[in-house]
Amino acid sequence: MAADLSTIVKAYDVRGVVPDQWDEPLAELFGAAFAQVTGADAVVIGHDMRPSSPGLSRAFARGAAALGVDVTEIGLCSTDQLYYASGALDLPGAMFTASHNPAQYNGIKMCRAGAAPVGQDTGLAEIRELVEGWSESGAPTPAATPGTITRRDTLEDYAAHLRGLVDLTSVRPLKVVVDAGNGMGGHTVPTVFAGLPLDLVPMYFELDGTFPNHEANPLDPANIVDLQKRVREEGADLGIAFDGDADRCFVVDERGDAVSPSAITALVASRELARHGGKGTVIHNLITSWSVPEVVRENGGTPVRTRVGHSFIKAEMARSGAIFGGEHSAHYYFADFWNADTGMLAALHVLAALGGQDGPLSGLLAQYDRYAGSGEINSTVADQPGRLAAIRSAYEGREGITLDDLDGLTVSAADWWFNVRPSNTEPLLRLNAEARDAATMAKVRDEVLEIIRA
Repeated sequence: MAADLSTIVKAYDVRGVVPDQWDEPLAELFGAAFAQVTGADAVVIGHDMRPSSPGLSRAFARGAAALGVDVTEIGLCSTDQLYYASGALDLPGAMFTASHNPAQYNGIKMCRAGAAPVGQDTGLAEIRELVEGWSESGAPTPAATPGTITRRDTLEDYAAHLRGLVDLTSVRPLKVVVDAGNGMGGHTVPTVFAGLPLDLVPMYFELDGTFPNHEANPLDPANIVDLQKRVREEGADLGIAFDGDADRCFVVDERGDAVSPSAITALVASRELARHGGKGTVIHNLITSWSVPEVVRENGGTPVRTRVGHSFIKAEMARSGAIFGGEHSAHYYFADFWNADTGMLAALHVLAALGGQDGPLSGLLAQYDRYAGSGEINSTVADQPGRLAAIRSAYEGREGITLDDLDGLTVSAADWWFNVRPSNTEPLLRLNAEARDAATMAKVRDEVLEIIRA
């Protein structure tokens, strides 16, 4: 019987519980399908610290090699280190990780040569179709000459590449607490930060895919409590948290307060625009703060608003020739990093900006954090279209209010805006609201939640 992959092949990646939903024999078929769909002579593969990752990635390598494709294994790495390898070696790549999901999960993030994303519309649907077919009929016919599988260490080269993209020469000594969440930041941070004038205070750097201390998802405020406490205890200049596969970074200021990813997007955008002579396009998704397009314009750039999701950001960056892009979820994309996302490069920008002046991080970021935001609020909703229609009818026709449908429903007024969009994978509606002051934001947020949860 053909495997049912509908539950594990998502919009942008493969993700599911091991071995209940997928296992090494399926991973081997995914490797063969990836080789066939990309048509490549060679591919590069990396994996995170989850217990199932080495076996799954090696099975994928066997599947690709059986079809005559040469495989370079880079072993333990962060997702952005895999993107680096794909870009620097100009090879399609596969990263075995389930990011911030619990330990029993694993997944594959795939890209074409130059770290170009593979999603539903760019090869993932064909990969799924091949795997489903082969799971019923048997593995594809192997090539007359199988490909080779070789090992290569890219960590030092990855670190050098990132450090070459940020001027770190004038950074003053800083005390920084880093929470790796037992994820891949514990592997990459010591090498990337080596030689910088940093007093590094490591938290949970031990690689452990069972996540014994807290979930490796800093987007959930509960998972940065330890970091916030430690920053205050140490009198540190800042704190940085990475998610499980270390492609996203979150920042805490010297007071232990969480910094909005929109403020980081605005800060990095201003620095990247300065580096490009005050010209360039910057991408931001539609639920980043009003601050982001304002700062981009103030620094001579052109802001472009997109849907939420890395495939949309990367596609728009390629189309527009953008120099940088940022999302509310702390994904940061750089033209100089093959349009791929790297939290580590964003972290280096924050260190360079803070270390290049004498004030505290909270003071530096005040100019980039101008409005009151709700953060993302999820509500379980059985009838998503019905609730969206109810919100539309409540606001449509009101004076001074505009509606747009770029991604879910965005409702905007002179002093506030909110967006409600359905989850692709769960029965949830996600609300983000922002206003010029906290009282207005709370009023708008509560009004919309009442409709969503009616």
